[in-house]
Amino acid sequence: MTLIEEIFQELWAMEINYKGTRVNMFGIPKFLTRKRSVSSTLSRLKNQDYVSHKDKVWKITHKGKDYYKNKFLLFPHFKSPFKKSAPKNMIFMFDIPETKRSYRDWMRRELQNFEYILVQRSVWVGPSPLPKKFLDHLKNSGLENYLQTFKLSKGYSASRVRLHY
Repeated sequence: MTLIEEIFQELWAMEINYKGTRVNMFGIPKFLTRKRSVSSTLSRLKNQDYVSHKDKVWKITHKGKDYYKNKFLLFPHFKSPFKKSAPKNMIFMFDIPETKRSYRDWMRRELQNFEYILVQRSVWVGPSPLPKKFLDHLKNSGLENYLQTFKLSKGYSASRVRLHY
């Protein structure tokens, strides 16, 4: 999860304030450990009118809420359960229309995150099974109609691929 996403989640969900900062139920900001980064990121978000700072209180603006919905709710980042050494035993193919380009770009980033490797622009090979939350998000986003997966009998290895002419 990125720092910006953490900040937006905190500002979106929390209603508890302590000395001008929204805090969790224990009074501790989640992003306290990276104080300099938080300060500069909040300053940048304020300059972009995504958050406001009035009377020592930080709040998310309407523009910030729209940004959060579009950036983090439509295109969430999923934690990978796979190690780099996990066997690559599934082919994942997609053909998402040009009108949904941002979904395609998001899909590629998530597949890379899951240790998938590119075979062709929309053909990837990697470990299985994919996380349930990821698959649920694909279904809820209406993307499952553009996807196809195939389980391989043996793990894929780029070093084993040889071209014969």
